[in-house]
Amino acid sequence: MGVFDPVKGFGVTFGTMFKKVVTEEYPEVKKVTAPRFHGRHQLNRHPDGLEKCVGCELCAWACPADAIFVEGGDNTEDERYSPGERYGADYQINYLRCIGCGLCIEACPTRSLTMTNEYELADDSRQKLIFTKEDLLAPLLAGMEQPPHPMRLGENEQDYYVNGPQLARSAGVPEGQTVETGPEEALK
Repeated sequence: MGVFDPVKGFGVTFGTMFKKVVTEEYPEVKKVTAPRFHGRHQLNRHPDGLEKCVGCELCAWACPADAIFVEGGDNTEDERYSPGERYGADYQINYLRCIGCGLCIEACPTRSLTMTNEYELADDSRQKLIFTKEDLLAPLLAGMEQPPHPMRLGENEQDYYVNGPQLARSAGVPEGQTVETGPEEALK
């Protein structure tokens, strides 16, 4: 230890003593995240309210942390939850294990699963951090109907997935906005 080491230490202290303190008022003022921030997951819907998830389980296979559980069910003409033959009957994401990597989003063939900008996921109960399908489903927007119901936008699933943007416009979704995003995210 040299003779001038204490003076160097006090120099750092005195140098920062008169700078303005940065205080984040977190609970009152929430931080705006980047547009592509990986936050809470969301299961999206078609413009008529049917779910986009077809229960293929590709997101669960792609998850390196084994945080996703999907169990598919078969649609019938009386009870239809998605346009395809199957739907995600049971869907769970364990946020105690999720690492937020986004590989599940990349694996989804129907763009059913996306990540929102919501980042407040802490809780004092471990059970509340296992999100079920009801927690993950996107809310019903104007013009949507709660499933199960018959297909309203076309005769078959090809109409939903190939002609989706045109069907969304005819269902009242404005240009430049998707069912997955709100108007503020569509403009980015």
